[in-house]
Amino acid sequence: MQGSRLKNRIDTMIAHALVLLMALMVINVSWQVASRYVFQNPSSFTDELARYMLIWVGMLGAAYVAGKDEHLAIDILMNKMNEENRRKTKVLIHFLVLIFALAAMVIGGINLVYITFTLGQTSAALKISLAYVYMIIPFSGLLVMYYQALAIQYLLSNPKAD
Repeated sequence: MQGSRLKNRIDTMIAHALVLLMALMVINVSWQVASRYVFQNPSSFTDELARYMLIWVGMLGAAYVAGKDEHLAIDILMNKMNEENRRKTKVLIHFLVLIFALAAMVIGGINLVYITFTLGQTSAALKISLAYVYMIIPFSGLLVMYYQALAIQYLLSNPKAD
C-alpha cells in the first residue's frame, strides 16, 4: 500500500506509543516480581495496570499491523487467482474489515465507553474509570477504518496494484 505523509506520521506515532507502552509494561511487571519475591510485599496495583496496558498494546498493535497490511492470512486461494480477481478480493476484504471496525470497534466501543462512564465503573486497585481503559477500542477502530479506506483507495486507483 502506498504511504501518504499523514499515514507515515500516524504509523510513527503509533509505533512510538507501542514502544513506550511495552517499556512501561516491562518496568511494571519487573516491579511486580521484585515487590513480591524480593521485598515480600506484593504491589497492589501492578497486576491490574499490566492487564490494562496489555489491552492497549493489543488494540493499538492490531491497528498498526492493519496499517502495514501485515496481518496473518491464509493466502492459498489468493495465490491461485489471477491479478484482477486477487485485486477485487483484496478490495472486498478491506471493505469487510472496515465495516467490522465500524460496527464492532467504533460503534460498539463508543457504546461500551458510554455505558461504563454512565455506570461509573472503576478499577479495583487503581480506582480509575474503566471507560479510560476501553477508550482505546473506538480509537483503534478509527485507525483501522482509516487504514482500510487508504488500502481500498490505493487498490482502486492503481489497476496493477497487488
